[in-house]
Amino acid sequence: MSAQVISFGCRLNLAEAEGIRALLAEAEDLIVVNSCAVTAEASRQTRQAIRRARRERPDARLLVTGCGAEIDRAALSAMPEIDGLIANGAKLDPRAYNVSASTVCAPLSAHSRAFVAVQNGCDHSCTFCAIPQGRGPSRSCDIAAVVSAVAAQLDRGAREVVLTGVDLTSWGDDLPGTPKLGALVEAILVACPGLMRLRLSSLDGIEIDAALFELLASEARVMPHLHLSLQSGHDLTLKRMKRRHLRGDAVGLVERLRARRSDLSIGADLIAGFPTEDAAMHAANLSIIGELGVVHGHIFPYSPRPGTPAARMPQVAPREVRARAAELRDEVARVRGDWLRSLLGTQLSVLAERDGTGHAQNFARVQLPAGAKAGTIVPITPRQVAAGLLA
Repeated sequence: MSAQVISFGCRLNLAEAEGIRALLAEAEDLIVVNSCAVTAEASRQTRQAIRRARRERPDARLLVTGCGAEIDRAALSAMPEIDGLIANGAKLDPRAYNVSASTVCAPLSAHSRAFVAVQNGCDHSCTFCAIPQGRGPSRSCDIAAVVSAVAAQLDRGAREVVLTGVDLTSWGDDLPGTPKLGALVEAILVACPGLMRLRLSSLDGIEIDAALFELLASEARVMPHLHLSLQSGHDLTLKRMKRRHLRGDAVGLVERLRARRSDLSIGADLIAGFPTEDAAMHAANLSIIGELGVVHGHIFPYSPRPGTPAARMPQVAPREVRARAAELRDEVARVRGDWLRSLLGTQLSVLAERDGTGHAQNFARVQLPAGAKAGTIVPITPRQVAAGLLA
């Protein structure tokens, strides 16, 4: 039986999973779990998947890589279902799997939307985050390597490329001349005229450089979709998180961009129940969803990660954390519902995917008519909202 790759977590992990699949195309009787450890729940899901995979394929060799292989190394090493751990930094090295293949900076994909990893690791020390332990310091792929990877994706039929990284806006800090992310995006657009849709994964808004701002505000091939690594809407919480922005920075950025590009949609990562969070701080989290118009919300109930400063702070009761996370999700759903209804009767260009749905430029998910071919751009004028999808 051919190799199986099971992946969890962020878009960067998804991109790397494609690279692992390419490396292991000829391997047999092998399972690789590409783990996530950003939260305690992510670690639990990884362990659950490992046990399930072992039950389903008892004779396969089972290896685990990803952030869990670094952060949760002791716990995973004690699991009898696992045959070995592969360091996160070695997951795209064929020698780690005893196979012959080429290592690539950005893996290939046969999907209509391709994820290209351009940066890895993080140099920051947010008090809640264990990811630097799992991925190490920030490292950037140079412009030539990224352009080559994007061109390869286009040759394989990708219609949209998503640039990913652990801390995407720190791209270039370790390269000669310390170029900014805007320079990379501009280089891709110039070198790849056939690329019609370029999307960026989560960005740290305070690090958006002038060139990138201009591209987000005015370049038609850069999708009108900004996902912010926001984490909180309250200034004191942000300081305790050791973030580099305040609430007003995020509000001002979105206002300036929307003044130039009215169809811009906003996504955000928000943490519910961060240590010391009181009712007023939670209310600020709720209110920023409406103020920014967050329609693509990733809500994370806080869970302490061993070794992080936040784990030593006064904790919010788990029941209260769950309740606040539910309130944040409900508020995102309300704002998103209003936004979807505002799109009714407008023409959207939707990239068709294999499951019969697709994403418009603003990342609204759309139900496609029967027969729509995956990988094609379909003009759609939605008439209703059904089950959270435009149709």
